[in-house]
Amino acid sequence: MPHTQRQQVGSRGQCTSFLLPLLPLLSLLLLSGAPQPSQAAIHIPSNYQISDLKKPPVITTQPGSVTVFSVEDFVMSCEASGNPPPIFRWTKDGEEFDPGTDPELKVSERSGSFAFYTVSSTMDPLKQYQGKYICYASNELGTAVSNEAILNTDLPPSLQKEEKVKKKADEGGSVVLKCNPPPSSMEPIIHWMDWRLHHIQLSERVMVGKDGNLYFAHVTTDDSRNDYTCNVQYLTTRTILTKEPISLIVTPSNSLLRNKRPHMMRPTGTHSTYHALRGQSLELECIVMGLPTPTVSWLRKDGQLSESRTIKDMFDRRLRFSNISENDGGEYQCTADNSQGKVTHIYTVTVEAAPYWTKEPASQLYAPGETVRLDCQADGIPSPTISWSINGTPLSAIDQDPRLSLTASGSLILRDVDFGDTAIYQCQASNKHGTILTNTNVYVIELPPQILTEDGNTYTVTEGQKAVLDCETFGSPKPKVLWERDSLSSILAEPRVNLLTNGALQISNVTHSDEGLYTCTVQYTNLSVSAQLEVLNRTVVLSPPQDLRVQPGNTAIFTCLFLVDPKLMPPLIQWRRSGKKLYQSYTEDKYTFEGPDLIVADVGSNDEGVYTCEVITKLDMAEGSGSITLVDRPDPPTLLQITDPKHRAVTLGWTPGDEHNSPVLEYVVEFADQGSKEKSWEELTRVKGNKESATLPLQPFMSYRFRVISINDVGMSEPSMSSEIHNTPAEEPDNNPEDVRSESVDPDTLVIAWEEMDTRSFNGPDFKYRVLWRRVVGSGPTWHTNYTTEPPFIVTDIGNFSAFEIKVQAVNQKGEGPEPDPVIGYSGEDVPLEAPMNVGVVLLNSTAIRVTWPAVDRDTVRGHLLGYKIHLTRLGSKGHHRGRRAWEPESTVVVETGANEVKKVINGLRPDSHYDLAVTVFNSKGEGPPSEPVSFKTDEGAPGPPMSLLMESPGETEMTLHWTSPAHPNGVLIGYILQYQRIVESDEPMQVRTIEDPTVTQLTLKDLDRHSRYRFYLRGRTAAGDGEPITREGATTLDGAPPADISLSVGEKSVNLSWVAKDRHRNVGFRIHYLNKNGGGKWKKSEKVNSSQSFYELRGLTPGSHYRLRFTYHNTTFWETDIETEGTGVVEVQTGFATQGWFIGLVSTIVLLLLILLILCFIKRSKGGKYSVKDKEEGPMDSEARPMKDETFGEYSDNEEKRTASQPSLCDESKLCSEDNLDYNGSSAITTELNMDESLVSQYSRPSEGPEPLQGLPDSSPLNPATVAPTNNGLPNSVTILD
Repeated sequence: MPHTQRQQVGSRGQCTSFLLPLLPLLSLLLLSGAPQPSQAAIHIPSNYQISDLKKPPVITTQPGSVTVFSVEDFVMSCEASGNPPPIFRWTKDGEEFDPGTDPELKVSERSGSFAFYTVSSTMDPLKQYQGKYICYASNELGTAVSNEAILNTDLPPSLQKEEKVKKKADEGGSVVLKCNPPPSSMEPIIHWMDWRLHHIQLSERVMVGKDGNLYFAHVTTDDSRNDYTCNVQYLTTRTILTKEPISLIVTPSNSLLRNKRPHMMRPTGTHSTYHALRGQSLELECIVMGLPTPTVSWLRKDGQLSESRTIKDMFDRRLRFSNISENDGGEYQCTADNSQGKVTHIYTVTVEAAPYWTKEPASQLYAPGETVRLDCQADGIPSPTISWSINGTPLSAIDQDPRLSLTASGSLILRDVDFGDTAIYQCQASNKHGTILTNTNVYVIELPPQILTEDGNTYTVTEGQKAVLDCETFGSPKPKVLWERDSLSSILAEPRVNLLTNGALQISNVTHSDEGLYTCTVQYTNLSVSAQLEVLNRTVVLSPPQDLRVQPGNTAIFTCLFLVDPKLMPPLIQWRRSGKKLYQSYTEDKYTFEGPDLIVADVGSNDEGVYTCEVITKLDMAEGSGSITLVDRPDPPTLLQITDPKHRAVTLGWTPGDEHNSPVLEYVVEFADQGSKEKSWEELTRVKGNKESATLPLQPFMSYRFRVISINDVGMSEPSMSSEIHNTPAEEPDNNPEDVRSESVDPDTLVIAWEEMDTRSFNGPDFKYRVLWRRVVGSGPTWHTNYTTEPPFIVTDIGNFSAFEIKVQAVNQKGEGPEPDPVIGYSGEDVPLEAPMNVGVVLLNSTAIRVTWPAVDRDTVRGHLLGYKIHLTRLGSKGHHRGRRAWEPESTVVVETGANEVKKVINGLRPDSHYDLAVTVFNSKGEGPPSEPVSFKTDEGAPGPPMSLLMESPGETEMTLHWTSPAHPNGVLIGYILQYQRIVESDEPMQVRTIEDPTVTQLTLKDLDRHSRYRFYLRGRTAAGDGEPITREGATTLDGAPPADISLSVGEKSVNLSWVAKDRHRNVGFRIHYLNKNGGGKWKKSEKVNSSQSFYELRGLTPGSHYRLRFTYHNTTFWETDIETEGTGVVEVQTGFATQGWFIGLVSTIVLLLLILLILCFIKRSKGGKYSVKDKEEGPMDSEARPMKDETFGEYSDNEEKRTASQPSLCDESKLCSEDNLDYNGSSAITTELNMDESLVSQYSRPSEGPEPLQGLPDSSPLNPATVAPTNNGLPNSVTILD
């Protein structure tokens, strides 16, 4: 339905009553510059859907006052806006004036403007139009009244005939040259110039007064001239009038000029009064005469002269007020002085004011029944009177209305307005200086309600915030809104929910339970909108910055950990110090922002303060604060004083230094002995940080100097200044030396030693040691005594290993120390005399024995018995394993026991071995003679792992294993046991093959799965059981095939071929046949290419030629292609035989044969002939495989020596050297993947023992990796001793 408006106008003023039609509303334009409206007013929002509202008239251009100097100046105009367009009328001096009926005037009237001007060509008829004019603009909604405009007429100023003026003056006298401008209503501007139109130079001596005259404070002969011309300028009429030149003749003085006191030239007298209106300009003038030229100063007698509101001009002769105010009223004094005296003039300035507004009523829309209050307040000097009119008619001329009243302050109140109250109200303020008027529109209107807020808005807030759901409505009268949530009508019962006056719903302290759909409805209508409320988690600071205590120059790091709702964008992290924002500095590196961290570098005193981390999202903000406190080591104490001296004690006091924000924890008191050579400082005592003195214990016979150091959490202060010296008297020693003992080493000698006493314990001069000794048995109570100044003290010719009582006493000039307690010491030891007897050995198992012996006589030890040593030597194996010489001694192991032990269990022996054993006694001097050797044999044991295990794959389902026997059989091998299984995710059953023949070193397994990998475990066997395994992993090799997906890269003279070689496939050989299509030649073929190469370069091609390539395998073509080489084609030129292929091939073959012969000769010379076992052992070997002479017992057989004397051919009995294999035809065994078991990574092959490894394979072949074997031949490097 269309929006409607209803209004009734014409019950006030000159308007008549009628009904307005229903029109769409576009907008309402109100008077600008008005103060804030009253609460009852209506403001039509810009988004209210209605157009073409009636508008009351508003004067947009006021008629202006004018002074008419010519007929062209006679124009009076007025402009106003309104809807419908306003109608204009005029009054002159309070009477109706219709310029359209006057034949001397012409009217220009357009929509919104009205102007009239004269059609007369002379000024005389215009004098009748002088007066005060007011413009009235009216339409249906009221009448607007303009300000009063005054029209005056005047004639342009003109010069009268003047006589030429000549003035004479004596040098030093004062002169005034008068201008006398013609009278006019216009303010003239005066310019004094010469005949060349150059301005007369003004100065403190020569200046122009406000009256236009030229004043000379005193004249000089240079002022004589006959062209002083006054030019009068009138800006309004754009006229300049030039007066007659004035001649000035200055008579020079024949005598010395007399100085003159200052005298006022303008104004005269001592006091003047000025009246000014607020907002106008005022100039006070003070022109003086005198010799020398006086200086002028200004002051305000009743207050401070404002420098900002006043300007001094004309060389301080004028004081100008621009925009003068009431505060500028008062007394001002001008003072002129020179060397002869001074003169003053006082001005009394009175400032009054024409009326001006302090509060203007605002034009508003109102709904029927509301109360209108129009506040109109003005000020002025004297105070203005306030009067009201309605549509230009004074209230006194309108019938009284009981609803209308006026307040004492001038406000108009109209209650219970209706449509007939629509009008324009004029408020007028008047005093003797003028009248001001303002128009105020009161528009009573009814508008249908509308909801201006969009439907379906979503409001997102965080927990704890205040949510405001908008429901902006407009209408006249004001609509009432209702809110509902999810069909619940009781939401306003919740104390957190409030309905605001603008219709919005406010929810305080929002929680997640407030989420949902809300509906706003206008009461008694079907108008409604909905709003969705979404509540997110509030932003929180989980870990705020900490309070940091930082030393100057260090770096401080603040960390701010926070949590933001995942639906929000990453927040802005703003850091502040004491409320001020921090910005990252890329030049000074002062502040660095790294994620949640703020790094403050080179902390100084300016960095102290509270640091705040602000986590800012688009919805909320959280913050946390920490601080930086600058701490440092304390300053040292001062003013050290020694007081209260006592026996061996004094009191030291001090004054604490600055703590630097870190309390002192303790004080360290240090001393230096001035009598000591070093005079170094040492700590004496420590006291708590709240103490300022300490009682210090002292030693006798010392010269003390003290100092104090403060300690806080940061560190130690510098030491304080040292105290004065304090000396203590000498006394006898307080104690004797400690740790008195015998350090006798040599036989027949007693060495008495002790810890030398500190010099501070001497307690007096002439300090020495008193040494006393006597035998424990046989010498009686007699003590032998001697003196010495330092340890040790040696007594000779005293016998071997005898017991003595010894003691040492401190002695000085004052007396002896306390009586010392004796200690027992012995003279020097000698080696034991006898060996243990009846040594016995009991075999516990193949690797352990128990050794027993009786204790020896202590007298034969000739010293302190420290224990026994068991010497155990392995002589070799019981058999003749692998040809090593039997009974060859190996390293000897020595086992020590305690002094009271008579048996020992020794573990870690080698099985199947011969040993010799002997026992000795030892003391600190050495070992005695060995016991009779005891021989024994260990039992047979389980063998060690085979030394190597190699694999080759002759077919896709076969695997041949090659191995060498164990390095440590630990007995007689009786065979091997092989276990193997597939490597799969689930448990695979273990397959077992037993080899009964110990000489077998290879085995072929068939019917293996070609797609699987296997793990093999091989163990040796003796009568004692199965040994440790050697473990390997591997898989069979698949049949080879020529490559597929060959890539070509063509150059000028070659083509590069590349392909991906297949894993676990045998190598196959193929050839490339190529034909040059350009030359018409024959097919050529390449050498055989190995499929495992993955790359081949075919060379010798002709640039810029087309080639056909054919790839063959077993005389079958498996791929063909065409290529074109790069470059420009060339014609083949016949050359000599030296460049032919057959010649180059022949020469290459000869060179290759010669090289092979040289290599064979070198090998025969370096390896041929027989060499001894010793040479074999000492020959070059792998550093990891070389036997260590001090760890193993080697045995060699004659068979091994014969075998090593004549090495077999490299390719004997080896399939790898067959012709088929060399041709890469895929019939031979190829590399098998091997993975060494991690448990055997530390084992290596030993070529000097066991059967020969698989021949024909290079050392680097994957089928023949370095095999790991124990490096100690079964004998441990150390022997574990079990008691």
